[in-house]
This record gives sequence, C-alpha cells and structure tokens, in this order.
Amino acid sequence: MIGIVFVLDGKIMYGAYFIFIAALFDFLDGFVARMLKVHSEIGKQLDSLADLVTFGVLPSFVLFVMVSDQTSSDYLPYLTLCVGVFSALRLAKFNIDTRQSDRFIGVPTPANALLISTLPFFIDKFEKMEQLLSHPYSLLAIAFIMSALLVAEIPLIALKFKSFQIKDNIFRYLTILIGLICLFVLGIGGIPIVIISYIVLSVLEGLINKNA
Repeated sequence: MIGIVFVLDGKIMYGAYFIFIAALFDFLDGFVARMLKVHSEIGKQLDSLADLVTFGVLPSFVLFVMVSDQTSSDYLPYLTLCVGVFSALRLAKFNIDTRQSDRFIGVPTPANALLISTLPFFIDKFEKMEQLLSHPYSLLAIAFIMSALLVAEIPLIALKFKSFQIKDNIFRYLTILIGLICLFVLGIGGIPIVIISYIVLSVLEGLINKNA
C-alpha cells in the first residue's frame, strides 16, 4: 500500500522497489512456514490477499499513472486497472487449480508485476523506444495483453528442479542464464526482457513437448 501511495504521488519508479521488497517477503513467509512446519487456512488466504494488492493493484496504478501522464483523456487511464481485476482472477484460479503444483498455468502475478513496474527503467535504458512505449495506446496494449496472459491456459516454466540434468531442464537453465545476463548488462531495466523471454521459452518448451 505504501508503494501505491508513492506511485500516485508521481514517483512511479518506487513501485518497482516496493514490489521487490514484497517479493522478498513473499518468498520468506513460505520459506519460514516450511522451516517451522506451520500452516493455517488464514495464512493461505492472507497470502493471496497480500499478493493481490502487491502484484495486482500496485502495477495497475503504475500503468494508470503512466497513461495519465501521456493523455488528456479523463477516462483512458482507468482501462489499465484491468490488470488488477485479472490478477484477482488469476490468484483465485491458482488457489483451486491442482495442476499448478510443478508448473504455472498462465503468467504468475509476481512476474507480471515485475514486468509492468520496471517498464519505466526499461524506457530509461532504451531512450529511442521511449516515444513508442510511452504512448498511451502502447501502455494500454501491454495492460490488455498481460491481463489475458494472466489467465491464459498456457503452461509456464516453474523453477522447481526434480533433477539437475541439462536435457531435463534446458529451458529452466536458459531462463536463468538469460535472466542473469540481462540483469548484469541492463540492471533493473532488463527485467521486462527477462519476463518476456521466460514466457517465450515456456511456450517453446510446451510446443516441443507437445510434438515430441
């Protein structure tokens, strides 16, 4: 919620920082719960509700402010809030979908939030693309496409290793390698490329497995 306040105050890059912090805690709460061997239904519900605010509502407002800054329309920015709506649907589906134990179906909300919230950093790195990516209709297209991918019936890679053999995990290793290279070369601005490559590699892996 603090991240949302910063974003609405015009400090949109702070949105990414708070998503990073929340993602860290999102990992730690599960890690600590497993370490202590504790589990509760209220914890499960709170986890999804926190994810909705952090990985659904916050990135929605990042796009909302970005579009508001680029258009005189009073109504166009509100269309970006579809990201929050579809994030809620994605999280609800995840809670009842037993297929997602070792593979995601649809883009995970944290990945979507990271892509959207780091767009300002990406635009800052690639100034020649600023006019295209900062255009309100481009931002709306990103909002609509990512909303659709959140709930799409597309199997995506989960970085859970049953073995470490290259032939069984080639796409996982490629995802990690591309991620490390992008972060090393571009820093935070490379995260959108990491997320896009993750989606593309997942689709390629699915097509290869389907035709095998």
